[in-house]
Amino acid sequence: MLKLGIIGTNWITQQFIDAAHESGEWQLTTVYSRHLARAREFATLNHATETFDDLDQFYSQGSFDAVYIASPNSLHFEQAKLALAHEKHVIVEKPAVANQAEFEQLDECLRQHPDCLLFEAARQIHEVNFKRIQAQLAKMPRIQGATLTYMKYSSRYDAVLAGEEPNIFSLKFAGGALQDLGVYLAYDAVGWFGMPDEVAYYPTLIRTKVDGKGVAVLRYPSFTVTLNVGKTSNSFLPSEINGLRDTIVMDNAAELGQVSYHDDQGTVQSIGVKPDKNPMLAEARDFAAVINDPAGHRSEYQSWRQLSRNVNKLLFNLRQSGHIYFNDAERNQPDK
Repeated sequence: MLKLGIIGTNWITQQFIDAAHESGEWQLTTVYSRHLARAREFATLNHATETFDDLDQFYSQGSFDAVYIASPNSLHFEQAKLALAHEKHVIVEKPAVANQAEFEQLDECLRQHPDCLLFEAARQIHEVNFKRIQAQLAKMPRIQGATLTYMKYSSRYDAVLAGEEPNIFSLKFAGGALQDLGVYLAYDAVGWFGMPDEVAYYPTLIRTKVDGKGVAVLRYPSFTVTLNVGKTSNSFLPSEINGLRDTIVMDNAAELGQVSYHDDQGTVQSIGVKPDKNPMLAEARDFAAVINDPAGHRSEYQSWRQLSRNVNKLLFNLRQSGHIYFNDAERNQPDK
């Protein structure tokens, strides 16, 4: 049984803990929060035994094998780097880091600590329906493009309208629609089609100067993929991948609840399965499998790291295109 430590006590952390426990591979032992009372409350709820409000003590004294980091985006890098320095495996919520420079520094940390593993918690790439779409694409003789949509109104936008600046809508905390919901669409695009040749992002900026919504265009040699992302409104449009006369249709490009294939004769076939009730269950199992047998899962792990690297690069280049910068160093850094 792997011992789990957590940073962050929000709903997504609870969802991952539930998935980890359901998998039968993990047990939560250690909780960090800036507020010790909150750490103790969360630990009691989830039967953990250790609580900390000091991050150095959490890493040096906590008895856990891997840490799940679900703090604000801008804190992921330093917290992951500190975890590796303490020889802990790292599971970091998407987006793992804010830019390529941070990604490369974490890669260097991994080289210095070769027994440690780092995972970006991009849950849908571990799910059956994501893989079913990959398999169907391999059978289609020609791809002519795709339109992928994920737009969900955030309750935190109410705070923005009231004059506040919550973390997810703050440049200081590497927020915005692209960095949040857009990560799912970026993983779809790169996982199914590879890296595009050219990209452009057309953001709709809100008062806090992050993108509340936006449209990204990814140009491939023979087709274009459009990503529609937003946190300031809802969309109920399905997503599609277009072949010549055939089409893959998804109810939602991130959640992948229903997936169907419309062939060139007009026949519609469901190619998906009913998703797990907890959408993080598949990744919790996969991460445990790799940690327990890294040699036996080396190729899987390396492919996830490369995909994570490419998604990070894509997001950075899209933000550069849309003139969204989290700091001055990014403003002066060319895209790659």
